[in-house]
Amino acid sequence: MAQTVLQAEPFVRLGFFMAALAAMGVWEVLAPRRRRGLSRLKRWPANLGMVALNTLVVRILFPTAAIGVALSAEERGWGLLNAFAVPEWIAILIAVLVLDLAIYLQHVLFHAVPWLWRLHRMHHSDLDFDVTTGVRFHPIEIVLSMIIKLMVVAALGAPALAVLIFEILLNATSLFNHGNVRIPPPLDRFLRWLVVTPDMHRVHHSWYPNETNSNFGFNLPWWDRLLGTYQDQPRDGHEGMTIGINLFRDPVWERLDRMLIQPFIGPANSYPINMRETKDGSSASGALEKGKEERN
Repeated sequence: MAQTVLQAEPFVRLGFFMAALAAMGVWEVLAPRRRRGLSRLKRWPANLGMVALNTLVVRILFPTAAIGVALSAEERGWGLLNAFAVPEWIAILIAVLVLDLAIYLQHVLFHAVPWLWRLHRMHHSDLDFDVTTGVRFHPIEIVLSMIIKLMVVAALGAPALAVLIFEILLNATSLFNHGNVRIPPPLDRFLRWLVVTPDMHRVHHSWYPNETNSNFGFNLPWWDRLLGTYQDQPRDGHEGMTIGINLFRDPVWERLDRMLIQPFIGPANSYPINMRETKDGSSASGALEKGKEERN
């Protein structure tokens, strides 16, 4: 059974990923939330090329990925959940929740530590916001994220099935909450109690620092509400907000080769995580002006 799960995992994840990507792509065509600033032809090849590159890197460096670590932990009795007689369904539920909290905390960390922000800001440098933004991560960030995930899986003793469920949910919700799709406001307000919606997560991609440093959740929305990082709406509205960061405004940075070198370009101090907007917006505006000076 364990070997079957391990062998089937890449195909199961790929199937769900492709289905979610196709569904969100169609939804974006039928009911877009915002007008595009750049065409898909200028952005999608690099964004999708990045996910192909990341998949190759992960498969080379981590052949069995998190599922393999979960199976090894189960065999050897490693981890908290393997130390107690916990019913399987409860262990799965706990593992999914803890893994999601770990992803939230990791996301905050990648905004708080300057050299980690250098890696993560490539995700934020996208000048538009659509389904492919949800797979736009630097390979070094992906490797570090995988190492963190493997440590959490081993320490927790997460069941392999829980890890598979979490991976599928994370991939699907990342594509969903980055979608350029229109959801009726009453439905969006309800869904925000269950899952991170596109309108909720889009705030996180605003170029205002206090908005960039909010709404860190990918899957479950509760952590932002409980830990004080939730922001309901962007200052400039969803149609009027500016997506991206101030350092990489030229569309040339949307090329795959340019995306890969972004962590090594310019300063990393214009989006401090402790930047909270004052009533007159001076903190955010000041950071933007500083970023413009740095870029020039």
